[in-house]
Amino acid sequence: MVSVGVLTRVFAPDLVDEVIAQAGRTEVRHRSLPARVMAYFSIGMALYSQGSYEDVYAQLTDGLSWASRWQESYSPPSKSAISQARVRLGSEPVAALFARVAAPVSQPGTAGGWLAGRRLVAIDGMCVDVADSPANDEYFGRAGVSKGEKAAFPMARVVALAECGTHAIFAASVGTYKQSEAELTESLLTHLDQSMLLIADRGFFSYALWRKAAQSGADLLWRARTDRGAPTPRHVKDLPDGSWLADLQQTHSAQARRTDPIRVRVIDYTIDDGREHPDTYRLFTTILDPDEAGAIELAAAYGCRWEIEVAFDELKTHQRGPRTVLRSKSPDLVLQEIWGHLCCHFAIRSLMADTAAHTGHDPQRLSFVAALRITRQSIAHQGDFSPSRP
Repeated sequence: MVSVGVLTRVFAPDLVDEVIAQAGRTEVRHRSLPARVMAYFSIGMALYSQGSYEDVYAQLTDGLSWASRWQESYSPPSKSAISQARVRLGSEPVAALFARVAAPVSQPGTAGGWLAGRRLVAIDGMCVDVADSPANDEYFGRAGVSKGEKAAFPMARVVALAECGTHAIFAASVGTYKQSEAELTESLLTHLDQSMLLIADRGFFSYALWRKAAQSGADLLWRARTDRGAPTPRHVKDLPDGSWLADLQQTHSAQARRTDPIRVRVIDYTIDDGREHPDTYRLFTTILDPDEAGAIELAAAYGCRWEIEVAFDELKTHQRGPRTVLRSKSPDLVLQEIWGHLCCHFAIRSLMADTAAHTGHDPQRLSFVAALRITRQSIAHQGDFSPSRP
């Protein structure tokens, strides 16, 4: 049974108060909508993404009343009052809440989560449509479409790290559409460590980013381009499993040629599953010894990269709702809303991982949609936080 105390079990009230205080958003006078409630409200908006402000608040206050054994009741505020309280809170405390709580959750031996003693994690990006307001358009920008026209909505760009075995997004960088995935990736490298194997698609490879990611201590397994302009590995040695060692070095300038080459292991393969796959896949990895992980194992592990796409689909299609545009009209509230969605997704996924570990099931065989539905139905009866508790 997936625990439905998603707000207070994962985001403890004392921690919420702490991040609010550190952000300087603690109230100087009593308010009917204090910062703690609004922090939970930011996550609640993601949990009830189709509901109005008033509906979300009603769900939360039902839980508050239940926690007080119905000794306390709450007057419904106006939509304007809720909007003003969201502005007072801002995005910083919600982002800090995610940063403090989100972490890898898979257990050693979790199916699809480990290879050669390394935790499989993937990196990728997604774009999120935000409300079409002048402030959002100026801040986030929007994609171009055919014949010089622009997309219907401005977009925020999110790059994230997720565990392949649990779909738990444990680190994220949120920026504008105008920022590249590579730019947003750099701030995520501090979340990597030597226990991890980072999987990335071919759009992420650059000499500079590869060097920086490798310096984190994590091992890397990245797909490389094979078209014109792709990196050209210089053959060093063939290996018994069909892979080969190579050196990578930029040659576009004298300074680049003076830098030390990057030693990688190259795995070239095709897919034969009865369908037509004309492409040859090329992987670069920092795992140089085939006795640690063979070429076939690594090629199969690269397929786990799609698990982060599944996590994004859970967040965008099921949690947020298909084709739903974020409601916030100002950039800071858009960021607050996105961090609320990330908090909500992590809370559900971490509780699913706990349930899987307790019951001995594979986390990927548990239904996110079912867990989300149960949480939405039950959260109003599981609250244990008070807006006025010190």
